[in-house]
Amino acid sequence: MKTPYYAVIFTSKQKENLEGYDQMADAMEALAQQQPGYLGMEHARDQLGITISYWESLEAITRWKENLKHQQAQHLGKEKWYKSYEVRICKVERAYSFGG
Repeated sequence: MKTPYYAVIFTSKQKENLEGYDQMADAMEALAQQQPGYLGMEHARDQLGITISYWESLEAITRWKENLKHQQAQHLGKEKWYKSYEVRICKVERAYSFGG
């Protein structure tokens, strides 16, 4: 990805009953991929769930946050799946990697 870009870091602690969660997460990732300004997404789930989505601009992030289907999923998340969560938005000025 060409810098600068933005990362939305979503960390969560989940409830015990996650019925329907995986299907909703897959649907939201597919929907995010259709949004203008979307650059990619990464996940890690164990005791703490971490999803990082990457965006071209703050405007693209705002449009994603305001997407009605995304808002419905957020409401269900609060109601059914999450004990707690935190969202951080960061500007990536430089990025580099090794290997694969």
